[in-house]
Amino acid sequence: MRSPWFIYTLSVTIAVCGGLVARPVSAQTPAEALQQQIAQLRQDFDLLKQQYGDRLTALEARLAAMQGGQPEQQPTAQVPAGAEGAGGPSGALPVYGNASLTSKIFNPDVAVIGDFLGATGENRARPEPALTMHESEVTFQAIVDPYARADFFIAVGEEGAELEEGLITFSSLPGGLLTKVGKLRAAFGKVNTMHNHILPWADRPLVINNLLGGEEGLGDAGVSIARLIPAGGLFLEGTAQIFRGNSGDIFQSNRRGDLSYTGHLRAYQDITDNANIDFGASYAWGHNATGVVDGLDAGRFTTDLFGIDATYRWRPLQRSIYRSFTGRTEWIWSRRDQPSGRQRADGMYASADYQFARRWFVGGRYDRSERVDQPSLVDNGGSLLVTFWPSEFSQLRGQYRRTNYGDGPAANEVLFQVLFSIGAHGAHPF
Repeated sequence: MRSPWFIYTLSVTIAVCGGLVARPVSAQTPAEALQQQIAQLRQDFDLLKQQYGDRLTALEARLAAMQGGQPEQQPTAQVPAGAEGAGGPSGALPVYGNASLTSKIFNPDVAVIGDFLGATGENRARPEPALTMHESEVTFQAIVDPYARADFFIAVGEEGAELEEGLITFSSLPGGLLTKVGKLRAAFGKVNTMHNHILPWADRPLVINNLLGGEEGLGDAGVSIARLIPAGGLFLEGTAQIFRGNSGDIFQSNRRGDLSYTGHLRAYQDITDNANIDFGASYAWGHNATGVVDGLDAGRFTTDLFGIDATYRWRPLQRSIYRSFTGRTEWIWSRRDQPSGRQRADGMYASADYQFARRWFVGGRYDRSERVDQPSLVDNGGSLLVTFWPSEFSQLRGQYRRTNYGDGPAANEVLFQVLFSIGAHGAHPF
């Protein structure tokens, strides 16, 4: 079906051309007749252009009025250029195209994600409240310019608000470098990079709590540089990061030069059209708080962290919304200098999540981890989970968790989690 504008323009053009054909030509020389026809064509074209512009202005005004909820206004008489300011007769800026698009020029995408957590059962070693609004994440995301985007993630809890991540990403630097600057999570393993609401469990594995600082994890103000490494059909990415040096109880900076460093190498490969596998190797180094008394260095002690991770994903193309499987594992080793010598601790987790219906998932996880400051204490446990997605904007999750602590009685708990989101929230890394 032809556009009304096309029909309108075609009819006017036919009328103009018809008038030219029907107009008798007096006895003139061929040159004079040609000049007259050219002048008449210019005059008719200018008139057509003016009519088209007036009509377009009227339609834009009607569109802006409907989207802004304001009464429709009739177009005013055309004002010669220079008679008024740049904003037109009323001083207002003109509307170009869709008003909803222009409204996003100065307004980033905003979203809020709620994380409500309940717990029942007994846990004497690490008790949690029966009911708590665990976290509310407020996000602001927008394109800065054609070469960069900005992302801010603010975690609001019952104890206050904290900037979880706030960074600018440059995607078009020379050499194919993807650069991030700001406060960001370290690219160490898989779980450390995840925000709470995208975890497949209601909690974090024991090894993350014991060796990487738990929810806070490894992360600080710093700079991250990543680059794809040519490797044939294999996706290979290398990441190097430098941070200020403060990451919870893991790293602590007491001098300007006490920086911490993280490196990550990721390899991804499609196995079939329905399955793929992802491997990663990580390393982090920085100073720790051992030997620091009243802010003064009593010794220069450092911590080395090593990690490997693997993820297997299966999702059949023909039934991708009904069936899927994801298997994950991560192993972490800590080498921490102490006045008494180097302490060695390690830990791991392994999990599996299976989707058996469009909105239903079941899963399980096994945990084992030594403690970073007391390697002789070993915690282990396991979890069973059921997750229901009413929609892509909410989740309901139940998790049974049993934990055997190295310095306390075993804990048997049932966790209940509700996740919900509003607003436009960008996709997370795959």
